[in-house]
Amino acid sequence: MSLPAGLKRAVEGALRESGDPSPISDVTPVFGGDINRAARIVTGKGRYLLKWKDGAPPGFFGAEAHGLQLLADAGEIRVPEVHAWSDPGADHPAFIVMEWIDEVRGASNSAVFAERFGRALAALHRHHADMHGLDRDNFIGSLPQPNAQTPSWIEFYRDMRIGAQMEIARRIGRLPPERERCLRRLMERLDVFLDDETMPPSLLHGDLWSGNYMIAPGDEPVIIDPAVYYGHREVEMAFTELFGGFPERFYRAYNEVYPLDPGYAGRRSLYQLYPLMVHMNLFGGGYASRVDAICRYYVGRAG
Repeated sequence: MSLPAGLKRAVEGALRESGDPSPISDVTPVFGGDINRAARIVTGKGRYLLKWKDGAPPGFFGAEAHGLQLLADAGEIRVPEVHAWSDPGADHPAFIVMEWIDEVRGASNSAVFAERFGRALAALHRHHADMHGLDRDNFIGSLPQPNAQTPSWIEFYRDMRIGAQMEIARRIGRLPPERERCLRRLMERLDVFLDDETMPPSLLHGDLWSGNYMIAPGDEPVIIDPAVYYGHREVEMAFTELFGGFPERFYRAYNEVYPLDPGYAGRRSLYQLYPLMVHMNLFGGGYASRVDAICRYYVGRAG
């Protein structure tokens, strides 16, 4: 595999500025992502993960770098170190260059890994802030994720999560009248299910499904591709249960460190509504029917 000439020049220039003056000597494609193209690149000084995206909006990879730094600063769980990133240039797409981390394949059933991961995520969630949201907007997948700060989790989840995805759905033709009516009724009654007094803002990865963690040598958990903000930690835990891939020992270890509040099981699907709306807007398909089913269920319970 070879990189486009302009991208190769830009990446080598960015690496020079970060302390690696050697040229790229090898490029190997990396598969598995839906949003970006990726490759492992090798220089005389080391190995890196390069991701790039044609047509990326300004700040796309800058938001990822910022999120990774917030998680790194918490010091609870490993994330890749960012060496460089760039918005699109005249002759190259937007890109980010990160530390290459070797992944242990087939180790997802390791009890040691699962316990370390659960405990580390619980410790991350104990990093609290005064406000839900973040001091800047970012992205979830390729979609914008607004993070306007508010002390009210109900307001934040209503406006910045459900409401924001509704506006995207409207623009792309995925908000028929019945779906919009149901979602608006649910937004009006969120206080039936959520209580601001018991939901402090925790530091969240924000997009934590089975494709966004790795097992490094030594059963070390690593999280990647964040959509960071401060919010109620149950929304993160509900996300981990949505698409599978997390071992049971992970949940047991998490609850030993930071037990989930009573009633979480009854709120889980409500919190899965947000990632399902994201997937509906990104991919369409059967995600829309799952959004509708969750909405009808909670509207029915709200009375």
